[in-house]
Amino acid sequence: MIVDADLLLNYQRCNRRAFLDTYGDPLQRDPTNDYLVKIIQDSQLHHQAVMANLPYSQPTYPRGDWPAGATATLAMMQQGVDRIYQGVLLAESEGVTLLSIPDLLVKQPGQSIFGDWLYMPMDIKLGKRPKLEYQVIAAFHSYVLAQVQSAWAEQSWLILRERGEYPVDLWEVLPRFQEILAGCIQTLRDRQEPEVFIARNRCSLCHWFSHCYAIAKATHHLSLLPGVTPVRYAQLQELQLTTVRALAETSPAQLEPLSGFGRDNAFKLVRQARSTLQNQAMLIEETSDSFSNSAIAHRGGLPNRQLSLFLPTAPIELYFDIEAEPALNLVYLHGVLVVDRQNQNQLFHAFLAESPDDEALIWHQFLDLVWQYPTAPIFHFCPFEVQTVERLAKLYSSPPEKIRPLLPRFIDLHDWVTRLVTLPVESYALKSIARWVGFEWRDPAASGAQAVYWYSQWLETGDRSFLEAILIYNEDDCHATYRVKDWLVHFLTTVYQAELA
Repeated sequence: MIVDADLLLNYQRCNRRAFLDTYGDPLQRDPTNDYLVKIIQDSQLHHQAVMANLPYSQPTYPRGDWPAGATATLAMMQQGVDRIYQGVLLAESEGVTLLSIPDLLVKQPGQSIFGDWLYMPMDIKLGKRPKLEYQVIAAFHSYVLAQVQSAWAEQSWLILRERGEYPVDLWEVLPRFQEILAGCIQTLRDRQEPEVFIARNRCSLCHWFSHCYAIAKATHHLSLLPGVTPVRYAQLQELQLTTVRALAETSPAQLEPLSGFGRDNAFKLVRQARSTLQNQAMLIEETSDSFSNSAIAHRGGLPNRQLSLFLPTAPIELYFDIEAEPALNLVYLHGVLVVDRQNQNQLFHAFLAESPDDEALIWHQFLDLVWQYPTAPIFHFCPFEVQTVERLAKLYSSPPEKIRPLLPRFIDLHDWVTRLVTLPVESYALKSIARWVGFEWRDPAASGAQAVYWYSQWLETGDRSFLEAILIYNEDDCHATYRVKDWLVHFLTTVYQAELA
């Protein structure tokens, strides 16, 4: 059995993925996600940029022949080569072969089996932060290297995007590494397939996602319920609350004493289970004084059923969605759907930066449009749009008289939905909610991550079909926000009127 850095990294993220990577049926794996392809490409470019000005030597050996690679690497270490790129290190631990291929082995003064020098590992990572999972892998390289050269390097290093070189405190990270390595080896030895747990922030790019999701869906797994985290799931298991029905039928008071719950979270989770079990929306019975939106913050004490009176339905409404490329720190599309309720028409405006240099241009085009409708509310979904508007206003020194009156016009529908209603959905992302109310995207597979990939392909190839795909996706996002807003107003109005009758 071989444990390498990739397997150990995946085990940290999901022990089930490490198990399936070892024992799973390759035919059940998803094709590589386009966004993941872009990340891999970006990582390769980062590697090339780091190595461009560094002299190095690289061992040669038949592809996949790790013993031959280790022999070639050892020979270079014995010769005292200054920098070895992607050398192969092999060691044994508890009857398992450990395979380490750090990006760089750098010669340092010190004592080892080679003489008065030893090697220190360096790993090149695309990330901007020294995540703990990266540091654990750095410790893994140091651990295997120490066995090969019979000496510990004083440090292990990460080379991060933008931040540059980062020294890993091995003595702080090693205990965590040893715990993770032992757990990974035990999981693989037991051959007991770990339970499915769907955590979308970790699972969406995994090549086993469809396989695991199908199992979770078929078994109505609690991880599909918003609010059920791995920690909470373990707590629910201890109470033998392992089904949606069991959770829906329990008293929130039973959950309230649990660590991390409290009264509000207990009621929220039980209400979520009931909504899912009954497949219907439920009004959250609480006051609005905790709302962040300034338009409703002054309605303190008003029952949620009456809040439809203060969710604006104006003669003209704007629905706003941004597309951005995080790696370039670039906003490349402002999409605005203008809904004219009086004339019963809708017009979509797309301000698109065909080149990164056009970001300022499309920002000013967006400002010009929203000020053509100076009283129209601007609906969006999640805080990103407002945060971006504030950032771009500062970046491009926009006049305060254009920005200050603009900000109160923004209305975050995600904020409204999550504070007012509980829905039988698997997440409170726009796609999940809009699909539940009956909206469908023209390209069902489109996503924000996919749009990032499309834009990178446009910049690389000049193929306008990638831009067209982005525009269709962004327009659909705006229409989905519009559909969710109208559904929410109708739902709240119906509940309010029913209680008045």
